[in-house]
Amino acid sequence: MMSLPDFKEKQILFVKVGENHDHKIKINNENIALLKDGEIINQLSAHKIFAVFVIGETSLTTALIKKCRELAVSLFLLKNNFEVYGKIIAEAEGNYLLRQRQYVLSVQEELFFAKKIVGNKAFNQLVLLKNNKNISSAEQKQKQRDIINKIAAAKTGKELLGIEGSLTKDYFAAYFKSIGWYKRLPRTKVDIINLLMDLGYTFLFNYFEAMLGLYGFDSYKGIYHKLFFQRKSLACDLMEPFRLIIDKEILKSFNLKQVNEKDFKFINGGYFLPFDKQQKYVNLFLNAIMDYKEDIFIYVHQFYRCLMSEEKEFPFFKLK
Repeated sequence: MMSLPDFKEKQILFVKVGENHDHKIKINNENIALLKDGEIINQLSAHKIFAVFVIGETSLTTALIKKCRELAVSLFLLKNNFEVYGKIIAEAEGNYLLRQRQYVLSVQEELFFAKKIVGNKAFNQLVLLKNNKNISSAEQKQKQRDIINKIAAAKTGKELLGIEGSLTKDYFAAYFKSIGWYKRLPRTKVDIINLLMDLGYTFLFNYFEAMLGLYGFDSYKGIYHKLFFQRKSLACDLMEPFRLIIDKEILKSFNLKQVNEKDFKFINGGYFLPFDKQQKYVNLFLNAIMDYKEDIFIYVHQFYRCLMSEEKEFPFFKLK
């Protein structure tokens, strides 16, 4: 398995290719290289890359895929609207002991872990509200006590989902109030905030899926989000406390005037980012995720140890 010192050197590579299908990505002397019309226009050492996101139409060589699997580099292929349509995850496929452990967790164990996840997310929500002066320190402490009690009282996963949904609804309304918050409507792109959330959460989700692959987790087997056809429920679980990274970046970007409404187009009831405006917003979120890459690595590693050794504590992530 990859160690933290090795992981510290890893980066995310984002490749946005043209719409005329004249790009190719291949291995060139241990480098991942982008070619246009047969000429190398950019390249980076494959040893320094953790994940590659490719947006647009291109071709990949078999040598590239082989090298990525060898070096535990995950590849994600995205449409121009950032929908992931293909992926090659670097996986420790033979870790059957871990997968056995995932599937023998009792209902009580899963609920215990799920409460840890929801409590961690709520903690970071209150941190953001306090830092943004939406609540005072005294209010934060009181709300934290109330939330802990509500979560502890939940008897089922469904009840916990209801508590988390209510907390998040109130948090969104308070945190994004200054920039005209409406409500969270995933994948509808009814406004710019929802579009940016979809974008940021997509990259965060795929980053977690790649991290889980390093250990050999079955990412379909969640503990908070239950089994559902074609949903990587475990990636959804572990990213919950980290969603606040994206939220924080969105509000900061609005406040710094980095978000320009003229960059977006509105067609058929939804906003979208034209091809030539994507790079700026992708960079905002990828840089935000990379600021926390060590925290994410440690969190997933501690979760692995917690699952494999019942004496280990469930990890806890504190937003900076």
